[in-house]
Amino acid sequence: MIDSRSPESLRHSAGNPAFVRLCDAHGAMWFDAEAMRSILGEACSLTQAQSPACTSRARALLEGIAEQRFETVTQRGGRGAVRFFDSALGSLVLRSYRRGGLIGRWVRRHYLWLGESRTRCYREFHLLQQLAAQGLPVPHVVAAGFVRNGLGYRAELLMRAIPDSRPLAQHLAALDAESTRAIAVELGRLLARFHRQGVYHADLNAFNVMVDAQGKLWLIDFDRGELRPPDAQWQRANLQRLRRSLWKTAPQWAGASGVDVETLFATLVSAYQASMRLP
Repeated sequence: MIDSRSPESLRHSAGNPAFVRLCDAHGAMWFDAEAMRSILGEACSLTQAQSPACTSRARALLEGIAEQRFETVTQRGGRGAVRFFDSALGSLVLRSYRRGGLIGRWVRRHYLWLGESRTRCYREFHLLQQLAAQGLPVPHVVAAGFVRNGLGYRAELLMRAIPDSRPLAQHLAALDAESTRAIAVELGRLLARFHRQGVYHADLNAFNVMVDAQGKLWLIDFDRGELRPPDAQWQRANLQRLRRSLWKTAPQWAGASGVDVETLFATLVSAYQASMRLP
């Protein structure tokens, strides 16, 4: 049962994106306030979110998501699936948090419980809200939540899909040399924009940069990302991580574009450095 007595059941921080928190004995879920009104109806305003009608609709929504027959499952990296489905809000993406690496072979979906504010979903949900409020091109987060299980928890994140988009690694394969250099310039400027605002992306790679039908670039997958004081050391490491990913994916695109990895990366870095010098 949703605990409406908790002082943390409903939050609205001045100057920050609003969200609604619903919780019970087993876990908690946060809704973007705008998305909650769209999903649950205008009657479920911030001040009425704990009403029986709204909590009933929220439960129905969660049950519907859990029972959804997902038609598309895309494996990305080593950390699990993102699942796409249609809803009243349009195309949504549900991502289950999964471990990669050696530990992930035995403990795939569970993480050690260290408190709500330290869950992966809590941190990514709130980071995405902050970045969107700053006008940065990131997915519009709809909801996130976790379920406790003994000493651990499992978690999921629900977002709006970026329409007609594909990863940079795939997009580059369809470009000629001139277009490849142009997108390298745009990406360099975009990364500078994130870095100037202290945005650290923990897994910056050619699959976490998306390109939509209009050619707009987006960054996705901010799991373990955070806001940091701008510093050249972590910013360089961020760029070098992307460089390694470009080398890894080069067989998919370098031959088609006629632009090698180092040329693309040098173009990107030049645009990045010029943008970082802007006031």
